Amino acid sequence: MTIQELENFSPCLWFYDARDQLKNHIYSRSEEAFASGDEKHRSIKTLDQLRQWQKFIRANFIKNIGILPDSNSPLKAEITGKIVEKHFTIEKIIFQSRPSVYVSSNLYIPSNIKKPVPVVLFLSGHDQQAKHSDGYQFVRRCLAQAGLAVFAIDPIGQGERMSYYEEKAGRTTIGWGVPEHDYAGTQTLLVGDCIARYFVHDAMRAIDYLETRKEIDAKRIGITGHSGGGTQSSLLMICDERISAAAPGTFIMDRKSYMYCGGAQDAEQIWPKMSAIGFDHQDILLMMAPKPVLVLAVTSDFFPIEGTRQTVKKVKRFWEMAGKPDNIQLVEDSCTHMYSIKHAIAATEFFTFHLSGKKITPDINSISTISPEKLWCTEKGQIKAEKKDAKGVFEETLERYKQIKKHLEKLNPDTKKQRAVAWLKEKVFSFRKPCELNPRFYLCESVEEFDVEMCLWWSQEGIFNHAYLFRNCTMKKRTLPVVIALWDEGTNNIQNHIRWIRNKCNQGYAVMVCDVSGMGSISPNPIGGRTLLEPRGTIHKFNDDLLWLDDSIAAMRVYDVIRACDMIENWHYLDKNQITCYACGYTGIYGRLAAIIDKRIRKVEIENSMKNFAEIVENRYYNQYNVRSIVIPGILKYFDLSDFEEGKK
Repeated sequence: MTIQELENFSPCLWFYDARDQLKNHIYSRSEEAFASGDEKHRSIKTLDQLRQWQKFIRANFIKNIGILPDSNSPLKAEITGKIVEKHFTIEKIIFQSRPSVYVSSNLYIPSNIKKPVPVVLFLSGHDQQAKHSDGYQFVRRCLAQAGLAVFAIDPIGQGERMSYYEEKAGRTTIGWGVPEHDYAGTQTLLVGDCIARYFVHDAMRAIDYLETRKEIDAKRIGITGHSGGGTQSSLLMICDERISAAAPGTFIMDRKSYMYCGGAQDAEQIWPKMSAIGFDHQDILLMMAPKPVLVLAVTSDFFPIEGTRQTVKKVKRFWEMAGKPDNIQLVEDSCTHMYSIKHAIAATEFFTFHLSGKKITPDINSISTISPEKLWCTEKGQIKAEKKDAKGVFEETLERYKQIKKHLEKLNPDTKKQRAVAWLKEKVFSFRKPCELNPRFYLCESVEEFDVEMCLWWSQEGIFNHAYLFRNCTMKKRTLPVVIALWDEGTNNIQNHIRWIRNKCNQGYAVMVCDVSGMGSISPNPIGGRTLLEPRGTIHKFNDDLLWLDDSIAAMRVYDVIRACDMIENWHYLDKNQITCYACGYTGIYGRLAAIIDKRIRKVEIENSMKNFAEIVENRYYNQYNVRSIVIPGILKYFDLSDFEEGKK
């Protein structure tokens, strides 16, 4: 057998089919969380218990997304222009949700009002033009024509708020919407935040601004949005009790149905730990009970309609319990992912009835939109092109990290390390059920000048890890120290590392090339049309599923390395007291973290790897490839890699 043949030799193809084991493991754990959540919801029998549950969910949600930013800073709102039309005036407004965080917005104020009017906060979905897109304009004009004020804001990374806009290039360098959210979202995770905290805070500050306007009745506030706007609406429904009525569009479903349909969620849609405490999409609706809620859905969506129907059905009893069964409704349209005309009509009738006391159907044939440029709040169409002090999520995350770092520097070094080790152990061990290794030694072959032994073992029950153990043929009768080797693609990438393997074996070491969960010969089958490692690919999706459970791919793989140390004890010719680790590239980080909590790993040799996690947070641009697989949320609140690597190189 040659080295090339060895790379192509996979135990998954003939010995054990391990391709779906990672998916099955994650889905099984998720199913348990969903069942636990359903049981908690079934236990709510009274309105008092419902209020207690609402309080519990709100507090934990805000905590788990990183606590909301301070809302005491001045809004410093400026009106940059007005458009006067027959039924309403459109004001172009820029306010600061946080210092130097500028939010571009349009306020539609009905003409000839004699007293404060109700308002609907409109939150745009993933459209590059955001608030000024034709589709979203149409909905707002339906609402405004019916006599409601409407306030539309640009979300982060869209419209006039591209965070990675570069003036010289005249464009965003990351990609508007989802790519930017995911990019910045990874940075927020490292400091223990979720990018959702910024989305929800912008919307809450929008309400703060509305409360300053004499034309607005701040006791009658509605909220709606489609897709990503449905997400933002949901965030606000959870966090802000000032909402009087809500119509979340094309987002409400349930976690189970979305998990099985195979999509990776957007960064602002991933709410760490929430499945672990029993949360599901029904809680988004429950946070409003018994206030009026209209769920807008389409039948041909990537948000499964089955989950939407089931969720609405589950929560109806809570409105019935309060004596307001008609306050929760579902409107479906037979179309693909959009805020449809049917939805616009339904939302207008819903908000006019519940906020104004009269049901008004918009005359859709009389509604026309205007060019997006006319709705710009800036001359150039981008905040960052005109506001030189403008901050994006990157700048805010960097500020958060600097504060964290300053706090950590004040700690006694020994105290800091003890605290860090305790935290890392909790993340690595808390979710793993101890089990026997159950090793399978399935082949021993001579490959060039090496004896190569191939084996599988259980890292967790039902989760096989895999390794090739190399040793020089001339050293069969010797007890050898062993190096655990970790690099991208594991046993599927031997040839690129064969010189290093040869040198180590010639020096008298055994080399254990490891495949941790979801890597190398035990890589999962791809889900959907994306590759395993690209952004929003299969590993990204699995990591998102684990984040909901307060876990991560990285923590799981660190545990795998520790179990590899256990496995070494099954070879009589390996010296279990002489274990080192070779950590190459991103994947090598698992060995570096394992060495912090497992003293059996006496030394770590590092090559082509990051020095610290801070590199991702401190640099505006970083290598995004497979980055979600190395993130343990909140790690930088406790330590960084270099804090523990004196003497490990």
